[in-house]
Amino acid sequence: PPPNILFTMTAVNLQALANAQQLTIHSASERNSLGLRGIDYYAKCMLGGVLACGLTHAATVSLDVHKCRSQAHAKSGAWPGSLPQGIKKILAEEGAAGMRVGWVPTLFGYGAQGLFKFGLNEFFKDLYTNILGEKTLESQGAKMAMWAAASGSAEIFADVALCPFEMIKVKMQVQLPGKVVEPVVPTSVMGAWGVMSANKAKTNFPFGSLVPLWGRQVPYTMIKFVGFYVTSEWIYEQLAKRGTKKSDMSTASQLAITFASGYWAGIFCAIATQPMDNLVSMRGAPENANKSFGEIAKEAGAKTLFLKGLGTRVLMIGTLTGLQWYIYGTFKNAMGFGTQ
Repeated sequence: PPPNILFTMTAVNLQALANAQQLTIHSASERNSLGLRGIDYYAKCMLGGVLACGLTHAATVSLDVHKCRSQAHAKSGAWPGSLPQGIKKILAEEGAAGMRVGWVPTLFGYGAQGLFKFGLNEFFKDLYTNILGEKTLESQGAKMAMWAAASGSAEIFADVALCPFEMIKVKMQVQLPGKVVEPVVPTSVMGAWGVMSANKAKTNFPFGSLVPLWGRQVPYTMIKFVGFYVTSEWIYEQLAKRGTKKSDMSTASQLAITFASGYWAGIFCAIATQPMDNLVSMRGAPENANKSFGEIAKEAGAKTLFLKGLGTRVLMIGTLTGLQWYIYGTFKNAMGFGTQ
């Protein structure tokens, strides 16, 4: 095209980009009578949540394979308890393919969970802030309670979306090579969905694990969000006392604080929710197919419920949580909402 047309097209595109950015900022700051922002703000936060949770859980699926098998089979001696031995066994018996068992339902399930976890957290945080009032939230205790209520409310919906995929993932991962126990679940999502649906009496699919999932994920998410907010606020306060304001820091520095705060919160998430995580994994073992969660817990004992697989899970959840906040913060910043 002639230079004048190119110049005009460039000017139009730059103006459109500027208008889009202003619209984004407007939707993030303008609120209705309920204290809620524009729908596009929450939609973008939902997309950020999909990326944050789906990608990170899928990337660490190898740790999850060992963790689930250790939780389900270590007590019987069918699977080693330590992470290095478990990884070595997977590679020796199944090769590289064994390291990624269940990655597709992990990606879909935790992507769906992230959509509601982060998106609805922003929604409920705005809603509850409006109900309680800014004055009430001036105290740290009230603010922490509001963060816990908002994230917990969001997680209730998030786990409904996650549950079918989590049940498929766990069933895939606790199946040991060479040990055929009916029903055998294929490694494709649709195939596994069909088999588990056809055997509902045995698998309790698709929402048989929802209650223990709530027991694991709701407190986990409350700790994850409250721990993150409290830690990051404390870090910025300490830096401000030393003369460094958040507004003066680079985006990279802010995101580094975001990652560190998320990792620290993730450690406490893993410890607090370990018993329920063990129960969800143990429920997928063939010998526990017809047992209630209470029976499984009684047989396992408190020591097993609290400690089995804890080291692997602390490593996994700490990394996951730090990366999730980092990805979410990066995405929000790209949308013009700031790093957190």
